[in-house]
This record gives sequence, structure tokens and C-alpha cells, in this order.
Amino acid sequence: MKPRTLFEKLWSSHVVQELEGGAALLAIDRIFLHERTGSVALKSLKDAGRTVADPARVFCTMDHIVDTHPGRGDDTRMKGGTAFILETRAAALEAGIRLFDVRDPLQGIVHVISPELGIVLPGATVVCPDSHTCTQGAMGAFAWGIGSTEAEHALATGTLRVNRPKTMRVRFEGKLPRGVTAKDLTLALIARYGSAGGNGYAVEYAGSAVRELDIEARLTLCNMATEFSAMTGFIAPDERTFEYLHGRAYAPQGADWDRALAAWRELSSDADAVFDRDIEIDVGTLAPMITWGTSPQHAVAIDAAVPDQASSGANPEAYARALQYMDVAAGVPLQSLAIGAAFIGSCTNSRISDLRRAAAVLRGRKVAAGVRAICVPGSMSVKRQAEAEGLDRVFTAAGFEWRESGCSMCFFAGGESFGARERVVSSTNRNFESRQGPETRTHIASPETVAASAIAGHLADVRALEVA
Repeated sequence: MKPRTLFEKLWSSHVVQELEGGAALLAIDRIFLHERTGSVALKSLKDAGRTVADPARVFCTMDHIVDTHPGRGDDTRMKGGTAFILETRAAALEAGIRLFDVRDPLQGIVHVISPELGIVLPGATVVCPDSHTCTQGAMGAFAWGIGSTEAEHALATGTLRVNRPKTMRVRFEGKLPRGVTAKDLTLALIARYGSAGGNGYAVEYAGSAVRELDIEARLTLCNMATEFSAMTGFIAPDERTFEYLHGRAYAPQGADWDRALAAWRELSSDADAVFDRDIEIDVGTLAPMITWGTSPQHAVAIDAAVPDQASSGANPEAYARALQYMDVAAGVPLQSLAIGAAFIGSCTNSRISDLRRAAAVLRGRKVAAGVRAICVPGSMSVKRQAEAEGLDRVFTAAGFEWRESGCSMCFFAGGESFGARERVVSSTNRNFESRQGPETRTHIASPETVAASAIAGHLADVRALEVA
């Protein structure tokens, strides 16, 4: 039998019918909705006189526009946002799907709670009307973002028409240097190969460095496959994956677990499988990364300077616009840039391991005067665990605001923003123009770099600090 990649195995196991042009009708195992798009898909479905084919496979959470301030309710900071919450709640309850509502103790960001609860499983197809659904590929799943119309089709039929992508393997080899995290791996990849480098591909992350990553770090790595323009990103499941999933609320139990485990252990690329493209990166050469411009590909080592146009990877027009928007110039050291705010959160870096590492940097230190610092846990379960470990007290003692879970200030559409032209260091995934507020200037980095920068009052290298 011809050797196959993991993606080929995932694809073929879900084909309902082959279609013209390399497309196929695929069976969809899990559908996740959120309040920004969920009400639209469910309302359209109802208006068309259709129902959800299998409510047990569908989940919905309130995460994108919920208020994250303590004591929150249905009111949001987004104009008209309360209607989204009320309409999604009513539609989800009518459809009989599992809703993680505003006050649900399991509420959180979709891509945080899905692995946390064992909703996403190795070998499964998972879709959500959200571009960062690829995060869940870290569990060995085929997960990708869709639109509301596609969500409606998946809800009604349990299938989707999908154009088959090419395959790419990105191998991260070697031992991670001090201060380098999964966030730095993905930023280094995008900086080196461009934000369109993964366009048209399903990307398998592999290599010795990936095998050593814990599950939450793998989720961070796969999260930004969409910033690489990949259709999806994923990692072959292994014993770390199985250990993480065992006993989770929606994971198989008893004899079903044993059968699932036997099947999951077959989910890897064959030794001689051929990829359409193969990339290898030596992680031993990497440093903590940070963005200087308005695209994730505008990233360099934290101890570097803003690059010139020739070495930036950007065309002259985009380069000039990025410099102007970010108010930087070629040759300016990144660590010379003062910040006005720091944010830790989002589906990229808001899990308990992220908060532990940031807290280790903050412990016994204070946020610099004039810097507004905010931490938003990715789920209420993460928040409770952090509080049980005393991490909330570390954050608040340092000067951070401690919030309820949600997407929060990852993006301005949530209704809350940073100031115009304010320079922000953020653990989120996008540094687009006005992403975190009108004209806000965002530098994305790891939680450790965000914490170190908040303390310094300027972009800072965490390696310069003693961290317990």
C-alpha cells in the first residue's frame, strides 16, 4: 500500500463522496458555534425550515463579545452585542445543542474549552465559524474555520463540500533555547516564509522540538496556522495527547476509550509518505520573537532592530505603510519602544500553562508606571485553576487587571479597545491595523515577553530577568 501522510488518512476516512475538481463531500464530526456567528447560522437554518441533523455533535459558547469584567451579565461593551447573546441563547436552546452560556462554569473561548472538555478528539473533523479553529488540530484532528453559510449546511446535513489542499510538513528540530516558546516557533516560521507561505496547504507540524511540546504549547503552535494562510494545521497524536484526553468530559470512556485509543495510535504519517512541500527549522538558532509591523510576518528577535525593507520580506508599499502606522523606523531597536498597555489572553495564549509562565516573570515585580496591564483567562476552568494556585494574586499584586474568560481585547469587535495610537504588547495572534482598537499599535509576542515588557515599560527581553 502506498505510504500516506496523516492528512491523507484524515481526509480519506471522512469522504462521503468524491466530487469534481479534487473536492469531496466530507463527514463532519463536531460543529462549534459562538455568539458572533452562531445565531446567524441557527436562524438561517430555522428560516429555511430545516433542523440540526445531530444536536449531540454541536456545541456553542459565548466568547467573542461577552464582557470580561468581574460581575458580568448579558450586557456587552459592543453596541448591539446583547442581541447576539440573547438570540444565540434562544436559538441554541431551541435546537437542543449544548450551550456554554455566560454564567456556565465551563464557559470559555471555543478553542480553549473544546480540547479542555475532550470535545475535539484525534482523527475527528471539527469546524467552527472562526478562523482559528485550526488550533484544535493540535489534538490530531482535521479542524478548520468556515463561514456561517457553511455552518448552516454542516448543521443540516453533517457534511461539507471541501476542496482538497496540498500537504506540507514543517519540522522543528532541536532543543528550544531559554525563553523560546511555541509562540516564537510560529512567529519565526511566518517571518521566514511569509504570511502567505502556507496558502493552499494543510500543514503538519512535526520534528523533535514539537514532540517535546506539551499539549497546550501545541495548541498555540497550531493556532497561528491561519496567520500562515494554511487551510489547517495539525500534529500527530501521541502518548502526551492520550494522557491529556483521558477522563475528559466528552472523551470516550471505558471500553470505548480502549477502542478509540487503538484507532488513534494509527494516526501518523507513514515513514515514507511524500509531502508536497517539506520545511525544516533548527530551533536552536531561535530567540524570543516580537512583531514590529502590521502583519505576523513582520517579526524579528526581541533583541533585534526594525529591519530595512530589503530584509523585511514586505513589498515597498506595505513596508512603508507598516512603518508609518506603527511609528517606527528601520534600525530602531525594538526594546527602545515604550508601551502603554500589555495584554495576556486570547485563544493563542490564555491557558493555565501560559498564565503560570507569565506569573513566574511577574512574581515579586510591578508593572511599570503608566502601563495598563490586563490578563484574561481562556476559560472559567482555567480561571478557577489559576486562582486555586494563587496566580491571580500574583497578577493583581503586579498591577494586572484580572478578568473573567472570553476573547476580550484580542480584537476591537468585542467593544472594548486600547487607545488610539497606543502601543500595546499582546499575546494574541494578530497585529493588523486597528485590531485591538482604532489606530492601536500592537506588537505580538509570548506571554513571557508581554510580562517582561509590562514590568520594563517598554518592549523587553525576558531572558534579561531572573525567573524562578
